[in-house]
Amino acid sequence: MKLWKSNKLKDLLKNKAMSSDVISRYKKAKQIIESGKDAFVSKYDCKNTVGEVIELYSHLKPGESKQESISICGRIIAIRKHGKLTFADIRDQTGDIQLYLDKKRIGDIYDFFDLLDIGDWISIEGYPIRTARGEFSIMVDKVALLTKSLRPLPEKWHGLKDKEVRYRYRYLDLISNPKVKETFTKRSKIINLIRQFLISEGFMEFETPMLQSIPGGATAKPFKTHHDTLDMDLFLRIAPELYLKRLIIGGYEKVFELNRNFRNEGISYRHNPEFTMLEVYQAFVDYREMMNLTQKIILYIMDNLVEDKKISYLENEIDINPPWREMTVLNSIEKFAGVKLSFEMTRNKVSKIADEIGVNFDEKLGVGGIINRIFEKKVENKIIQPTFITDYPKEVSPLAREHSKNPNLTERFELFIGGIEIANAFSELTDPLDQRIRFEQQLCTEEIETEMDEDFIRALEYGMPPTGGLGIGVDRLVMIMTDSASIRDVILFPHMRSKKE
Repeated sequence: MKLWKSNKLKDLLKNKAMSSDVISRYKKAKQIIESGKDAFVSKYDCKNTVGEVIELYSHLKPGESKQESISICGRIIAIRKHGKLTFADIRDQTGDIQLYLDKKRIGDIYDFFDLLDIGDWISIEGYPIRTARGEFSIMVDKVALLTKSLRPLPEKWHGLKDKEVRYRYRYLDLISNPKVKETFTKRSKIINLIRQFLISEGFMEFETPMLQSIPGGATAKPFKTHHDTLDMDLFLRIAPELYLKRLIIGGYEKVFELNRNFRNEGISYRHNPEFTMLEVYQAFVDYREMMNLTQKIILYIMDNLVEDKKISYLENEIDINPPWREMTVLNSIEKFAGVKLSFEMTRNKVSKIADEIGVNFDEKLGVGGIINRIFEKKVENKIIQPTFITDYPKEVSPLAREHSKNPNLTERFELFIGGIEIANAFSELTDPLDQRIRFEQQLCTEEIETEMDEDFIRALEYGMPPTGGLGIGVDRLVMIMTDSASIRDVILFPHMRSKKE
């Protein structure tokens, strides 16, 4: 620990920008180190967790103790001094517990505790008691410092509210808001449950390229970079779809990928430039089977996390119990927007209706594109209970199979819960010529500059079996499951503007 005796530390403590609280903590750390102790321990064997201790001994009655040695580690989150008695709370991953320190019992250890602060990581040894006032505690025999916290937690850190601070410094958010930690614990469980279910159903997980020479599989603006050695532009993927389909062509019949996508577009309560998607492809099935699979995945998660399959999202009571409602795009527009439309209408008539109800649209869009725009603006956020919306226009579904009963439509559905699109699925297009034409039409209407993925067309020419595909927005699903208003509340480190110091 020579650094703590160096000029570097002296210069640092002279920094006028450093607060008095930080300087005080550095000096305490220096004092601890100079006394022969370590302020930054490499490891410690914690024999118990707070949760275990509470479960084993919380039955103790007021004034009762159990002379059984326990050892726990945690962060100090509160200190209350009363003369020669000190009470402190420490927290580990499983919960909080009170420490009881009596100067008469532990002498020098009590004095050492004076050098500790809220935020420090410590280990303690002692035995469980319940005080005469009925507070369950650990009577402390030994204390060791594991890591000295050199920066105090922000003022009013209990229940930290400032979203700018919470999102930018997520570690402070996790320390101060137990509910936030619960959200991300639940997110981890949801992701694990998705994997468990799919693997149990015979699906295999694969990893496909994050860097792609041609961004495909969705309509979105990609992030662009350059590889120096190959001297070529590459793009962070907007979707893994075309590569996963190559695996189906190659002979795998049930595949999935649970990973990140990247889109260089706007940020909102539903959108983040980097987000987590589940994509699933299964040979020999259509979008109807994908509808069943979507419901099974979400019900499996609910069975493991929610007792009655009923949740509250933004003050809306949502019943996940089947059967789920099913409606066509046109029927949903009629129901929620009060407008009757048809794909056989002329473009002028559909555009006039859009103008009348205040829906803006790109002039490049045809009838199907304008109808889809009306649905997005006037219907989506009104679909609260789990609902499959079907029969999407071909114009906005370049990778979906044409509907068997209407050439203007595709065999596609989207699932909405709580006014948010959760899933998108369709019977995959397997005709190489039809796919080429759709890509060409897409290139003509998109503002984003891209090119035809000739290798994917080539792969299709070798033959892809009938296939159903499904995509689930994991972040949005977690939003619904945790009653979170914004996608930023379920992404640990959401993207934000650079902070100007």
